[in-house]
Amino acid sequence: MYIPRKQIDNIQRLLQPGKVLVIYGARRVGKTTLLRKFLENSRWDQNKLLMVYGDDIVSREYLESQSIQKLQDFVGNHSLLVIDEAQYIKNVGLNLKLLIDHIPDLCILVTGSSSFDLANDIGEPLTGRKYVLRLYPVAQLELAHKEKVHETRANLETRLIYGSYPEVVMMRDNKLREQYLQELVRDYLFKDILELVGIRHSNKLLRLLQLLAFQIGKEVSLNELGTHLGMSKNTVDKYLDLLEKVFVIYRRTGFSRNPRKEITKNHRFYFYDTGVRNACIQNFNPIQLRNDKGMLWENYVLTERLKRNDYLNHHASFYFWRTYDRNEIDLVEEAGGKLNGYEIKWQKGKGKAPKKWQMFYPNAEYSVVHTENYMNFIS
Repeated sequence: MYIPRKQIDNIQRLLQPGKVLVIYGARRVGKTTLLRKFLENSRWDQNKLLMVYGDDIVSREYLESQSIQKLQDFVGNHSLLVIDEAQYIKNVGLNLKLLIDHIPDLCILVTGSSSFDLANDIGEPLTGRKYVLRLYPVAQLELAHKEKVHETRANLETRLIYGSYPEVVMMRDNKLREQYLQELVRDYLFKDILELVGIRHSNKLLRLLQLLAFQIGKEVSLNELGTHLGMSKNTVDKYLDLLEKVFVIYRRTGFSRNPRKEITKNHRFYFYDTGVRNACIQNFNPIQLRNDKGMLWENYVLTERLKRNDYLNHHASFYFWRTYDRNEIDLVEEAGGKLNGYEIKWQKGKGKAPKKWQMFYPNAEYSVVHTENYMNFIS
């Protein structure tokens, strides 16, 4: 079964001569499959397509050359250059800039699994010459085209426990799902960091993720994490940054226009995939046996909302809100001059906005997202 990916629509919209289209994403989220499906269904003449891989030695020799002549010879008469796993190519941004500048009719599409390395190489050379897309584990927005409503409801617990990596979604055996996720965490999750940054051991990274897994929806103290891990606050911050850049976790800051009364300095961390989160702590128990279902539910809903906003080009800033006297809201979105607060609850209920929220932001909206109404919110 193939799950149509929403980013194909955005590739078709953004791929154009004179620009480089960059697709970032974690390992195994389906970047290569996305490329192949796009090319199968696109208008491109196959004779005009050149697809290469960043880990191919021969291709790297040309694409690292910084020689206009060698680059032109490599591309030849092709009008579309596709590079999969471009992070392996040194100075890839500079060489892509040379191609864009000297072959103005060329379209370029590249993918990379480690954004910290690829972004450093691509960012400055391609300023004003690139578009960026992100590919996440499968979104419910995408699955909605393959599932009926009752199937989606039946699959909700599976999504919370095992996540939404493409292969996991297509599996029908929970033991196989567990084995896959354990392998992902053991062999692939830290591979880019270990290879490209030179960190020798992944045990500290895994321990850090385990600590974060038990603090979803709570502000995280770097000092406390450092104490637990036996490392400095700065080292913890560095590791968190690396884990964000390889699409394992993401952070949100506090929203405030009243800094004396509202918390802004701390962060909350969430996992891009709940299956990865559960694999890190080795807990695949069913929902009815868990004491962390509220954390899982909040993580799932917020991440699906993030995917939905990104894929539909809905540009919104993402925050949490909490006052020093413990009024709080799980998610605050600011978009188009409007402010919306959302409380994420497992049980159905209307709920009322905190009094301080109503007082500070009388024009803001507020609603509760729960298991009976979440589909409209995420898809």
